[in-house]
Amino acid sequence: MNTPKIYQTLEFARIQEKVSQYAQTPMGKEHISAMKMSDDVNQLEQWQAETAEALDLILQDKSMPIGRIDNLTAALKRLELGASLNGPEFAQIGRLLKTVLDLGNFFKQLAAEEVMIEALQFWADQLILQPKLLQQINLIVDESGNILSTASSELARIRRRQNQLESQIRQQLNQLLKSKANYLSDALITIRNNRYVVPVKAEYRNQFGGTIHDQSSTGQTLYIEPQAVVQLNNQLTDLQSAERKEIERILEENTQALMPYSQDIRDNQTCLGQLDFIQARAFYAREIKGVRPIFSKEQHVALWQARHPLIAEDKIVANDIILGQHYRALIITGPNTGGKTILLKTLGLIQMMGQVGLHIPCDSGSQLALFDQIFADIGDEQSIEQSLSTFSGHMTNIVSILEQMTADSLVLFDELGSGTDPQEGASLAMAILDHLRQHRVMVMATTHYPELKVYAHQAADTVNASMEFDSDSLSPTYRLLIGIPGRSNALEISQRLGLPASILQYAQSGISQADQSVNEMISQLEREHRLAEQDHHQSQQILAEAEKIHADLMTEYQRFMNQKNELIEKTKRQANAQVEEKKAEAEKIIQEIRDLQLEQGQDKTIKEHVLIDKKGRFDQLKQPERLKKNRVLKKAKRAKKLKVGDDVEVLSYGQRGTIIEVLDHKEYVVQMGILKMKIPADELQPLNKIEPKVTVNVQRQAGSKVQTQLDLRGQRFDAAMENTKKYLDQALLSHHPMVTIVHGKGTGALRQGIQDLLKRHPQVDRFEYALANAGGSGATVVYFK
Repeated sequence: MNTPKIYQTLEFARIQEKVSQYAQTPMGKEHISAMKMSDDVNQLEQWQAETAEALDLILQDKSMPIGRIDNLTAALKRLELGASLNGPEFAQIGRLLKTVLDLGNFFKQLAAEEVMIEALQFWADQLILQPKLLQQINLIVDESGNILSTASSELARIRRRQNQLESQIRQQLNQLLKSKANYLSDALITIRNNRYVVPVKAEYRNQFGGTIHDQSSTGQTLYIEPQAVVQLNNQLTDLQSAERKEIERILEENTQALMPYSQDIRDNQTCLGQLDFIQARAFYAREIKGVRPIFSKEQHVALWQARHPLIAEDKIVANDIILGQHYRALIITGPNTGGKTILLKTLGLIQMMGQVGLHIPCDSGSQLALFDQIFADIGDEQSIEQSLSTFSGHMTNIVSILEQMTADSLVLFDELGSGTDPQEGASLAMAILDHLRQHRVMVMATTHYPELKVYAHQAADTVNASMEFDSDSLSPTYRLLIGIPGRSNALEISQRLGLPASILQYAQSGISQADQSVNEMISQLEREHRLAEQDHHQSQQILAEAEKIHADLMTEYQRFMNQKNELIEKTKRQANAQVEEKKAEAEKIIQEIRDLQLEQGQDKTIKEHVLIDKKGRFDQLKQPERLKKNRVLKKAKRAKKLKVGDDVEVLSYGQRGTIIEVLDHKEYVVQMGILKMKIPADELQPLNKIEPKVTVNVQRQAGSKVQTQLDLRGQRFDAAMENTKKYLDQALLSHHPMVTIVHGKGTGALRQGIQDLLKRHPQVDRFEYALANAGGSGATVVYFK
């Protein structure tokens, strides 16, 4: 694959540094430092899938729980050789096993949530969970590697005795401090040579007595061990020696117990390094807003809105870079400082990133080729040590490229043929490009030579391109124009900068008519290209807005259909419940009639008024008709005065009868067969008479059209609440299914008041905040029943 020089030329080490910032382990950082391109499509798809899955987890706030752990390679080698590990090494192994256990639980949780991680699952399956081993290590050492008293019962006993002795020593020394305070430089207890001592003034050394262990830098203070605690200090020293021996025994014993697991620990470390490496790639992808590339087996490169990853987002200009499908060579011409070199590096660096498993800073759908090698001749190749000129340095590099390249290589030339006589340089550049074209090598080259514009126009599989230049502002736009050759703009710039007209006229006369025509043609192409891009941009904006409106409409339509279906289902359930209820009542009445028949016997009939009563109860099972509740019709019916002798239908019983007595025009006595009953006027319907038609004209005065939005911003609380109540009534009369109330965000008091009002309103079905682009929490959308 590639030599280190291409990585240096394209500054790939800076990419590695940025990725490495996200790595938590030395093993992950080692993988990042060792990244190299691959042209194995299966390997690349695996790498990219790993990065994509880890990125999806990060975007869901589910990053892998990989903490900072040390590289255990040296410790594991000593373990395999049988040497005892120390406390910190046991703590490091414990942290590794804890991380492995956390990762195992993490992947189990993902499986429970049915999160698909096919690529990461490979590494998840490699993890060897050892909870018992971790538990044993946690009994031996703490996180810093200090040996715990729980490591053995003997160590616990020794340390208990140490604490007792230290307590006795301090007790005696405290009594001494009180009794001989005048002899002391300070009333404190300290330690010298692992012995408890007190600071004594030098002039009282003979009066104080004891063993001198140290003195201050001035010699004014002596640190003396009083005779009263010498024996206790000796006992404490013996216990400290016993403690060290017990710790050595514990470490040796547990090292032996750990030896069978050395390979499992090494495999876990390898797996952790890989997962850390993958997650670091994913975090970097989020930083650069990278996407997973598509790899083309046909060697087609299509980078949409490609951005150089090392240039700040607010400064870089994104470009579409297309190469390989319709042409294999792209010749970019134009003035200096136009961005040609950056464009070369952008293509090379993005292609390299994709082929090491990194996501690329482009838009979705971007496509990469599978190059076996990338070569570049970029920058000043002058070498003082080798006595080479700039031209010689470039040619030495180009010769090396021509010797190593294949048909599956990518070659990048910056200012091809520069550094020598322009005519010879142009001829040499065309010869090199033609050689590459004959070998079907993919190439992007920049040049100043106008002869190469003609070459690119005439040669097969080759196309012109340029970096756009704004002649109005006299500055480059850094935008790539494929299919349009560049022009120098030297005369235009000189004119804008104030060069005398006579000089410009003389210079103009030195340019051939053909060259002038070509420049005018290029200028016209640039203008047409700019206008076409503006039209395309406007079309994209209109399309985006239309798609948004369509999505909003579909959302509302789906919500309406859901509500409709819910209402239908609810109505069906209510109707079925009522049918069951009425059916039960009907069966009960029928059973009562049967019981009456049995009571009367076979030869006797049921009395007529009893049958009328039962039939009336049947009729009451019918649902009332809406017209019977119409107030206008009821009023018209009550206005008709019935008189004695009128035939009527008793609505509540469904029976015919005759009025035999008028009580007060609100109640009548009606004869139904042999039964006489008092019946309210509302229950009587005249029969056998043609009733005059009652025409009811309902007029409604049309008011002003009510808007579907009420804006309360700037209104006081009380006024806003009153206006909201009136507006809701008007909206209901206007049959609006939904309205929007704009109350603003502010302190939130008005918003809370409006929502409390909506909760109590009987005609409000539900309400919610508006969409983010329609006001968010500053507006409330109200849906009526």
